Amino acid sequence: MAAPEVLSPAALNRATLARQLLLERSSLGVADAVARLVSLQAQFARPVSAGLWSRVTGVEAGTVAALAADGVLVRATLMRHTLHVVTAADYLAFRRVVQPGVARAFESMAGARVAAVDREAVLAAVRARLSAGPATQKELRDVAAGLVPGGDESALGYLARTYTELVQVPSGRGWGWPAQPPYARPADALGREPAADPDPAPLVRRYLAAFGPASVRDVQTWSGLTGLGAVLDRLRDELMTFAAEDGRELFDLPDAPRPDPAEVAAPPRLLPEFDNLVVAHHDRSRLMDEDARRAVSRPGARVLPSFLVDGRVAGTWRVDVAAKVATVTLTPFGRLRAADRRALLAEAEGMARLLEPGARDHAATVLATP
Repeated sequence: MAAPEVLSPAALNRATLARQLLLERSSLGVADAVARLVSLQAQFARPVSAGLWSRVTGVEAGTVAALAADGVLVRATLMRHTLHVVTAADYLAFRRVVQPGVARAFESMAGARVAAVDREAVLAAVRARLSAGPATQKELRDVAAGLVPGGDESALGYLARTYTELVQVPSGRGWGWPAQPPYARPADALGREPAADPDPAPLVRRYLAAFGPASVRDVQTWSGLTGLGAVLDRLRDELMTFAAEDGRELFDLPDAPRPDPAEVAAPPRLLPEFDNLVVAHHDRSRLMDEDARRAVSRPGARVLPSFLVDGRVAGTWRVDVAAKVATVTLTPFGRLRAADRRALLAEAEGMARLLEPGARDHAATVLATP
């Protein structure tokens, strides 16, 4: 048997950027783009629009809000017990698939704080409250806490969100969801319950389409699931296999794009905080070196907004408003070529216009490299 083809970090970079719509902006509709990406991480609502703006043409401040109000896009707890925005179809398809990872994350972080609690009684009360209509996180937490006087209210609320399927009710305004959104049952919000089939194989295929080529550990890091080596072995006959330079086995879909990095340029792009691209692999060398990883990954699991130069994380950014002028400030990790600097400033000014549409003016600046 011939040895598998070895893919360099540069080859992996271009393959992943092609699938992430970051080699050129796509003309896909926004819902189709979200499906292509599988999900957008959404601890906050505004970064969802920012991530789409860098990938898709025609994204405006109200685009995501309109699709959420129409029930096309859903914001809910999914991979790694983290809020994501997905299509309604993908939420229904994958919510129960990722539940083992959702539960594992909860038990690791907060399970001991509710060890003595009658969980079934708490969850029954929460579900009864939701049967009467949407409820905010505080309302659900209060229901749970009412059954456990003196209990850990934060952990009880977390328990409710872990073992009750919930979607956030959109506002139809702003960035799609209010700061403290009500939660609803999927059957009430979407007209259907999530699919009962827990087979992770379709999710693994979708991950490879959006983030591959990838190793078993990469898929598990993104999904929060374990034991996926057996799933990839089961799929082996329909996949291609490659090797990373360090010998790791990589899996991919046969017809997925793998452009030659020597022939395909990667334009500068801005990524919002918590962008899935930055956290979607166990080995992130295709996207950044270790110094860059430490710079964008902050305490409390925070991931800073970053920007790409030649496809790699090359700095961070922020947006501020002063005197009605919205300014995106770029902080590079090293010196920028003049052409990259000009392209980044154009991207940054466009991002300022998206994020602060009410500002009188919009600008961008690059901080001097130390």
